Amino acid sequence: MRAITRTFVTVATAVGIAAGGVATASAASAAPAPASAPAAVSAESAAAAAVVNLGLSTADAKKLQIVLRDNWDYTGAIDGQLGTNSWKAMQRFLATHWNYNGPIDGIVGSETVKSLQRWLQSNWGYTGAIDGIAGAGTKAALKRYVDSL
Repeated sequence: MRAITRTFVTVATAVGIAAGGVATASAASAAPAPASAPAAVSAESAAAAAVVNLGLSTADAKKLQIVLRDNWDYTGAIDGQLGTNSWKAMQRFLATHWNYNGPIDGIVGSETVKSLQRWLQSNWGYTGAIDGIAGAGTKAALKRYVDSL
């Protein structure tokens, strides 16, 4: 009986201490609230928000943005960051002249790159495949175009 009483007193004391400690804890010493889960982001929305300069320097990208502003309704900043609005203007150009049939959404997907490659192959020395992959040849041909401006 004595062992049971001792166990009961020990457990009751531990519970009392724990309850008292929790009751008197300040907000500063309380455990932080769990962080909320990050919002789900689709690959497309992340790509739309991304800057895709395709190897162009900021100065080169500014030159391209000026052409897009003057000819293809680009209304964003001339900041050398080819983002969604820059690529929407480029897609308008590609849709008009280089068989781009995708949405004007500013996402630099494979269809945008294929149309870009067709234009670069026809005019700026691109010799690679029309594969929708913006590799070194695509980037070099785009740089040749910008250097001509």
